[in-house]
Amino acid sequence: MKKRVLGRTGLSVSVVGFGGIPIQRLSPDDAVKVTLSALDAGIDFIDTARGYTDSEQKLGAALVGRRGGVVLASKSMVRDAEGMKGEVEASLRELGTDFIDLYQLHNVATKDQLQTVLGPGGACEALEEAREQGKVRFIGVTGHSRAVLSEAVETDRFDTVQLPFNPIESEALEDVIPAARARGVGIIGMKPVAGGALASVAAAALRYNLERGVDVVIPGIDSVSQVRQNARVGVDFRPCSPEELAALEKEKSSWGQRFCRRCGYCSPCPHGLNINMLFLIQAYYERYDLKKWSLERLAGLDTHYGDCRQCGECLPRCPYELDIPHMMKRFAAQVR
Repeated sequence: MKKRVLGRTGLSVSVVGFGGIPIQRLSPDDAVKVTLSALDAGIDFIDTARGYTDSEQKLGAALVGRRGGVVLASKSMVRDAEGMKGEVEASLRELGTDFIDLYQLHNVATKDQLQTVLGPGGACEALEEAREQGKVRFIGVTGHSRAVLSEAVETDRFDTVQLPFNPIESEALEDVIPAARARGVGIIGMKPVAGGALASVAAAALRYNLERGVDVVIPGIDSVSQVRQNARVGVDFRPCSPEELAALEKEKSSWGQRFCRRCGYCSPCPHGLNINMLFLIQAYYERYDLKKWSLERLAGLDTHYGDCRQCGECLPRCPYELDIPHMMKRFAAQVR
C-alpha cells in the first residue's frame, strides 16, 4: 500500500483510508470483520466521528490488539470547550484507546462558527488542552464551505483539513488545496466517490483525487469486497488512464444539475429551511442507504422538505443552477 505524509503532522498514512460512516448499518461482528480486513489490506488511516452513532464503538472493538500502527481520527460538532472535553473523553472510551491521533472540529459551516470554536471558551481551546495532555496528537477541521476552510487554514491552528473532493466537486483546487499545501496542512479527501454518485467508477475517482493534491482519501466502506476494491487503488498506484477520465466525465455529466455541493450560497431560506442539511440528509438516505439514521436526523429539524413553499428565492443564488424547489418537492414525496 502506497503511503504519504499527512502534511506537517509527519504521520505516514496509507493513501486509501477507511471512512467510518457506513459501518453504522453493519452488525457488530460484521463491522469488526470489515475493519480487520481493511487493516490486513494495508489501510491504516481510520476516520470516524461522535455523530456516527455506534461507529466509534464498533471500531474500538475491531482495534483491540491492533491499535499499534493505526492512525485514528475522530471528530465532533460541539463548539464550546467544556462540551468538547466531554466529547474527547467519550471518543477515547468508545474507541478503547489512550490517545487519538487526529481530533477534528467537525463541519464548521460558517465564519461565525469558526470564530466561536477558535475564540475564548471555544472547542479548539479544549482540543489544544487535550493535546498538551497527550490525549490528542493533532487537531484538524472539516467542512463543506471552501471560504470557511480557506480561512481556517490561514489561522495556522489546524494540522489537517478535511473536505469533500471528487470529480464532481473539484472546486477546492482553486483555493483550499493550494492554501493547505502552502502551509503544510494535511489534506483529507472525504466523499471521494461523491457520496456514492460515482460508485460505478469508484477506483478511477480515488485515483483522480490522489493525483490532485489530496494526501489520503476516506471512502465509506461497509464490505470486504469494497475493502479489496479500494485497497487495490493504493497498491496499484497509478494515474487515471484516458479511458478512466472519460468514464468519470460521463458519470459527472449524468448528474447534471442534480448534485448539491453544500456550498451554502442558497441560504438563508426566507422560510427557515436548512437547505444544506436537508440535502445532506437526502444524500445519506439515497446513496449511503442509511435510511433510519437519515430519518432520525430529519426528525430533529424544525423544517422539512415539505415545508418548502416553492418561492424560488434560492434559485438565483445557486452557482450550480440546481432546481432546489423541485428537488425539495421530490424529496418530500420520497421520505413521506
